[in-house]
Amino acid sequence: MSHPVRRALRIVIGAETYPPDVNGAARFAQRLSEGLAGRGHDVHVVCPSTEGRASTEVVDGVTVHRLRSHRTPFHDSFRICLPWRASKDVDALLAELQPDLVHVQAHFVVGRMLVRGAAAREVPVVATNHFMPENLFGHARVPGWLRSAASRWAWRDLGRVFGAASVVTAPTPRAVELLHANGFSKRAVPVSCGIDIERYRQHKAPASIGGGRTVLFVGRLDEEKRVDELLRALALLPPGVRAEIIGDGSCRQEWTALAGRLGIADRVAFHGFVAEEDLLAAYARCDVFCMPGIAELQSLATMEAMAAGKPVVAADAMALPHLVRPGRNGWLYQPGDVQALADRLAQVLGDQATLDRMSAGSREIIAAHQVEGTLDMFESLYLRAMGEAPVEAGVAA
Repeated sequence: MSHPVRRALRIVIGAETYPPDVNGAARFAQRLSEGLAGRGHDVHVVCPSTEGRASTEVVDGVTVHRLRSHRTPFHDSFRICLPWRASKDVDALLAELQPDLVHVQAHFVVGRMLVRGAAAREVPVVATNHFMPENLFGHARVPGWLRSAASRWAWRDLGRVFGAASVVTAPTPRAVELLHANGFSKRAVPVSCGIDIERYRQHKAPASIGGGRTVLFVGRLDEEKRVDELLRALALLPPGVRAEIIGDGSCRQEWTALAGRLGIADRVAFHGFVAEEDLLAAYARCDVFCMPGIAELQSLATMEAMAAGKPVVAADAMALPHLVRPGRNGWLYQPGDVQALADRLAQVLGDQATLDRMSAGSREIIAAHQVEGTLDMFESLYLRAMGEAPVEAGVAA
C-alpha cells in the first residue's frame, strides 16, 4: 500500500505510558510516533512524566510533552496524572497546538482528557485499545470475588470514553471481538501494532549463556503473565535447559523464590529491565520463546521473538493463536497445564531440524506485521476520521 496521506498533519498522540517505560503499549506508542514523524508529520506525544515534573523535549523527531504525575501504590514504574491538573494541562496544549487529529492509546486519565478536549474543539479522534481488566487486577490487588463486577464496570467505562472517537482500533481480530463482546459498537477494526522486522532479523546470535538450550520470556512480571508456569515446566525438563527472564514487576520476588524452591535457581536468570541492545542479544541467543500470559491482545514481545526467527510456545489464550501456528512456528498449550507446556518445549528443543523449520515459520508469519503497513493503515484511518477519504473494506484486517 502506498502512503495514503499526501500532506503533513499535526497529530497529538495520547499515551498513559511511554519510554523509558518498558512495556508493549509504550513501545507501540513510540514506534507509531517516530514512524509518523519519519513520514513528515508533526507529531506530539502527551504522556505522564516519569519523574513527576512537567517537561517538553524533542526525541527522534517527536515532541514529547510530559505532564505532572504521581507514583501509585500499585506498581513501581506506573505513574498517574491527577485528573483536574491533567484536564487543564491538556486543554492548554490543545489550544496551543491546534492539531488536525488526536490519537489516544488508552482511556485512563491522559486519554480521557484528550478525548474530551478534542471533542470540545471538534478535532477528530482515533482511539486504540491495548486494555484488558486482567492487566490491572494484579496491580490493584482486586480480590477474586470482585473481579467480575470490576471487569464489567471497566469495559463500560472504556465504551463511554472511546464512544466519542470517530475510529476505534485494536491490535488483532480477537482483540476487536473482545470489544464487541463487551458492548462496544461494531465499528472497531483490527490494526496490527506492527514491528520493525529488520531490526531483530539482522542482530547476530551470540553464544547462549552457560551452554545448552535456552528458553526466553520477555515482559512484565505480573500475575497475568503466569511466568510461574514456565518455571514449573522448566523443572520438568532436562538440566541442560535453562531460562532467561527479562522484565520486572510485582511478582518478581515471588517467582525468584519459586525457582529456588523448585531447585532450578541455577538454571534461571532474572535480568530485570535491560537496555535495547541487551534485549536484541537475548532474542538472538535464545532457542525458543515462551509466552504463558493469558491477557495478550497481541504480544509485542512474541512478535519481536518471531522477527528474530525464534519458535514460540505460548498459552492458547486471547490473541496468541493469531501468531502461533501449531506445528509450523511453535505450539500452543492450555493455560495451567504445566506438563503440556514442558512437553511442548521439549518437542521444539528436541532436535535442530525442528528448531530450524519453526524458525523459518516464525519469519514467514511475522512478515505480515511489518510496521510500514501499520503506518499506512493509520494514515488511511486518520483521513477517514477527518472526513477526507474512506478505508478500503478488509484492509484493516
